[in-house]
Amino acid sequence: MLINCVAYQEGKKLTDVPVVDISEYLKEPETFVWVALRDPNVDEIAVMQDEFSLHELAVEDAARGHQRPKMEEYGASIFMVVHVVELEDDELKIGQLAVFAGPNYVLSVRRDSAQDFLGVRKRAEREPHQLGKGAGFVLYALVDAVVDRYFPIVDMLESELESIEDHIFSQKDAQRANVERLYALKRKALVLRHAVIPLMDAVGRLHGGRVPAVVADTQDYFRDVHDHLFRIAGRLDAVRDTINTAIQVTLSMVAIEENDISKKLAAYAAIFAAFTAFAGVWGMNFEFMPELKWKYGYPFALLTMATVCGYLFRRFRKAGWL
Repeated sequence: MLINCVAYQEGKKLTDVPVVDISEYLKEPETFVWVALRDPNVDEIAVMQDEFSLHELAVEDAARGHQRPKMEEYGASIFMVVHVVELEDDELKIGQLAVFAGPNYVLSVRRDSAQDFLGVRKRAEREPHQLGKGAGFVLYALVDAVVDRYFPIVDMLESELESIEDHIFSQKDAQRANVERLYALKRKALVLRHAVIPLMDAVGRLHGGRVPAVVADTQDYFRDVHDHLFRIAGRLDAVRDTINTAIQVTLSMVAIEENDISKKLAAYAAIFAAFTAFAGVWGMNFEFMPELKWKYGYPFALLTMATVCGYLFRRFRKAGWL
């Protein structure tokens, strides 16, 4: 579906352009065309390929979707794939933004994402001195908008991790639920990391050293985006390490609780073993046994059992087993 198709000249909006006239506007000096598509069908992609003379391999990647974040050069043009990450029903959903950037055009293809980029276009149009830099600045603005939307997700992951850490020590009877939440959080962090790390490598090729001509005047902007991605990656690594530590702490606490239970069971087993031993000896049916004919033999046996069991209980209590 076509979102908009606009021609710009010297950083100012010239006019909305019919799709069939795109190639004519591309011939105009100091003019570039910015087209935005959402979930296009095969025919719409084919029309854009003809109008912009796009490379067939890049078009195939944009049409299929589910590509890894990357940046590829095709002659004087750039093809870039960025993952759009959004939170939906407590799960991270991955969309894709594919951007074709040439000397005088930008074509963005958004798939599987409800997030729009109309604000990016309005922001660019309010800064004609920046928009005058052409396709390189538009590419930067789109990528920067995607990366900025990663920060709230990282904040959410960190807040959820802090909540789980509090529950680890305050709700000792819910350790299984804590481990499940930690693993779910780890999966979310991994999803975001898969979007950030490849994109960081791709953006790193757009500043410093040899860069494509399209972004020659916007290297400083892409350096800033790369710095943002580096910060996000660092925070994700910290979240991942903390999750691993929290899982180990949780499992250790479970082991400690199980050890305490085992101590209690062993202590009571020892107490009842002593009781059983005395009862077994005095319960044997021999004719000649000490205290067998004694009037106080039975109370004496019970008192002896109680004394020994009480002594064992006290010792185990003092040792912290009971």
